[in-house]
Amino acid sequence: MRFDTTKRDSQATDIIPLSPEKFDLDAYADYEQSLLEKSGAFWNATSGVAVYRRVRSAEVFADGSRDMKRSLELQLGCLQKSMTFKADIPNFLEPWYGIGTCAAAYGADYVWNEGQAPAVRHRFDTVAEAWQYTPKPIAQTNIGKHTLEMIDYFMNQTRGKLPVCFTDAQSPLNVSTMIVKNGNLLMDTLIDPDSVRHFFDILADLTIEFVAEQKKIIGDCLANPGHGFASARNFEGYGQSDDNIVMLSNEQYIDCAVPSFEKVGLAYGGPVLHSCGDWSDKIPVLSHIQGLRMADGAFSLETDPNPNPATPFAEGFVHSGIVLNARIVGNVDIIEQTVRRLWRPGMKLIVVTYCPTPEEQAKAYDIIHEICQ
Repeated sequence: MRFDTTKRDSQATDIIPLSPEKFDLDAYADYEQSLLEKSGAFWNATSGVAVYRRVRSAEVFADGSRDMKRSLELQLGCLQKSMTFKADIPNFLEPWYGIGTCAAAYGADYVWNEGQAPAVRHRFDTVAEAWQYTPKPIAQTNIGKHTLEMIDYFMNQTRGKLPVCFTDAQSPLNVSTMIVKNGNLLMDTLIDPDSVRHFFDILADLTIEFVAEQKKIIGDCLANPGHGFASARNFEGYGQSDDNIVMLSNEQYIDCAVPSFEKVGLAYGGPVLHSCGDWSDKIPVLSHIQGLRMADGAFSLETDPNPNPATPFAEGFVHSGIVLNARIVGNVDIIEQTVRRLWRPGMKLIVVTYCPTPEEQAKAYDIIHEICQ
């Protein structure tokens, strides 16, 4: 099998959108409650496995994010379908509005290309130029205001009965690449690391402040760590996409990026890391991230065109106490083969599956738990 470039989203599921009026809030609340004992037991254990059948709509993470009503209907359709799959962790709502949220503090605004997720263009050539700009609180930007309005809309329409996560605000490192020209930013990590660290620290403070605004609205409906991670009300930590980790050496990453990444995560229960592609050579830096709760990676060719090898993660995560959130798009055989390579007694492993039918999911679920006893 290989990555299918013809698909809009390799991790998406076909669903039927549902309006809030047609969605049974109480039924889903009962379903979520039925899984919280399993998810809580996994989180509190020193080792073990949990299965999460993620159900997401491709449209939500593209142009569908622009319309909060449409986004909610799509996601309610996802929640409805998720109840048909055997799993240990429930799905949740995500008021997602693009990855340029924090960059808006530096004057960035979205570019909406037809059928695509929103994008932002960098505004400054160097970190020094960005230093001369006084950022606005994210909640006061157009993007920030819309994101908070979207969260409020989700909460009102679902009457505060469903799990909801924070928007994907990205790590300070990722955000910086949307503000400053990438090549010059990476050069500055070598020639002026003090300035880069301070810039990242400003981005961390802006993020912490904006997350606090979201938390006021979401309250006890909050599902952690959020976005692309298996999340639940009884999980802990704050998820940050840190894809540009692969652009820095381990030493540069530890020196320039880890302090701000830690700062944001520790403000909300501990840092949680995601990176696309193969980031296995960065496993040694994880021990330098104080309080790291979870890390995410892709582990099959149908998930990512450059997936992670299993062995370095198995060896790096065993007895670490850090949860590995392993996304595996593929059939039951692929899931079984991958989990056998990934699992070591003493790990905390979440297997994220995308089986097309409830029957395949039930088979995969049973095999995963059998392997990871």
